[in-house]
Amino acid sequence: MEPMTYLTNVASQVNVTADGTVSRTLLQGDGVNLVLFSFDAGQELSEHTAAVPVLLQALDGQLDVTVDGHTVTLVPGDVVHLAARAPHSVVALQPSRLLLTMITAARG
Repeated sequence: MEPMTYLTNVASQVNVTADGTVSRTLLQGDGVNLVLFSFDAGQELSEHTAAVPVLLQALDGQLDVTVDGHTVTLVPGDVVHLAARAPHSVVALQPSRLLLTMITAARG
């Protein structure tokens, strides 16, 4: 495994497509996976869970994240931490990109 991975201009790695949601895995590293999502306005990820803790970070646009009936609106620079297996959903209020950081066990 490489001692360093450098990603530049992360948000540019996926485009927002009309009436669509796109995801792309950017990194599967030691203890972390990064997945970039783009959403057109009104697109959503219905309620689901992740087996590991995650961070959700808005890169552009505006997204509602609902966890256990509580909704926060993410704007660029905002981050939400979710515990493993926390049911959550995401709705794009405008064309948006979201960086998902999955905190995995360190790989040997």
